[in-house]
Amino acid sequence: MRLSELAPRFFQSNPLHSNLNRSFMADSPMIALNFPGRHLLGNTKRCVLAGDVGGTKANLAIFEATADQITLIKTSSYHSGQYPSVIRIIQQFFRENPGYKPDRICLGVAGPVFEGHAEITNLPWVIDKKEIAAASGVQQISLINDLEATAYGLAGMEEKDFLVLHPGEPGIQGNMAVLAPGTGLGEAGLFWDGHVHHPFATEGGHSDLSCRSAEDMELHDFLLQKYKVVSWESAIGGPAIHDIYNFLCQVKKRPANAAVTDAFMHDDPSAVISEAAVAGTDPVCVEVMKLFVLYLARESCNLILKMKAIGGLFLAGGIPPKILPLLKQPDFYNNLLDCDRMQDLVKKVPVKLLLNDKAPMIGAGWYGAYFKS
Repeated sequence: MRLSELAPRFFQSNPLHSNLNRSFMADSPMIALNFPGRHLLGNTKRCVLAGDVGGTKANLAIFEATADQITLIKTSSYHSGQYPSVIRIIQQFFRENPGYKPDRICLGVAGPVFEGHAEITNLPWVIDKKEIAAASGVQQISLINDLEATAYGLAGMEEKDFLVLHPGEPGIQGNMAVLAPGTGLGEAGLFWDGHVHHPFATEGGHSDLSCRSAEDMELHDFLLQKYKVVSWESAIGGPAIHDIYNFLCQVKKRPANAAVTDAFMHDDPSAVISEAAVAGTDPVCVEVMKLFVLYLARESCNLILKMKAIGGLFLAGGIPPKILPLLKQPDFYNNLLDCDRMQDLVKKVPVKLLLNDKAPMIGAGWYGAYFKS
């Protein structure tokens, strides 16, 4: 079934139009990004279906945009693994929300995008914009990387969407970086041209883990039994927390707490471990997260240096907000500064936690509304 059969043309008198979730002033964002098609829109209203499609869940939303304002109208969330394709999720969205027909569709996807084609990194899906266009009847389809979408989402953030971990030297203009540990590890940059920022995607999370100490090498060799290549995602992606726990128990012979391992049977082990560490109820879990925070700080520093991100580092993704008490402890910042002769540069960088988990979806909405077709 074509999506156009499920979603008649969006029109202004639609009853859901008054159920606004959030509006953004497009002409005065908190962080200025490059949207070359915004002024071309004028007073014309554009309807955009935007999405953040990952290995765990897919968040979809309807946005309505003019040159001066973009409004989030309706959102829904789906478990990605319960659907055979993103097209089926889009179809489900329109079944649940009849009355919308977008002018454009933009999806931020968890994987590299090549010429409108992407394979989801942690899901056996292939997403192709031509297939989406054929199924939907919508001809203007954009696929962007999910971390690129997160970076574009910074345009729609407010002060309340951030928590400042370290102020650095506020007011310095320059490149920015986004580091997002969640199901995997995403990284993106924002190039500063002297006037606005230009987001771009990377696959830096899949670069090799670098080791400094004998313990680092021990962990690397332990992870090498599971992964063909031990990347930074192997050390600070979501599954890494459980892997580090197993390393400490199996290689370093730390005593496992039966209450913790029993909880693994019912809940996500990485969540169990991180929660126990934040609560301080299990010394092995505390040690696990001490190592996790160490590696998170090191890769944060690496990203700052490679991007020369003096404009700011943003920690995004699902994990950082859940371990906020650990990030506020001195270890994170001390290890962030523990780099090769560039401490003065790193000290200048504001480090902020992005609290709004819908930033990739919002970024896809902005990109879909304002980028030139």
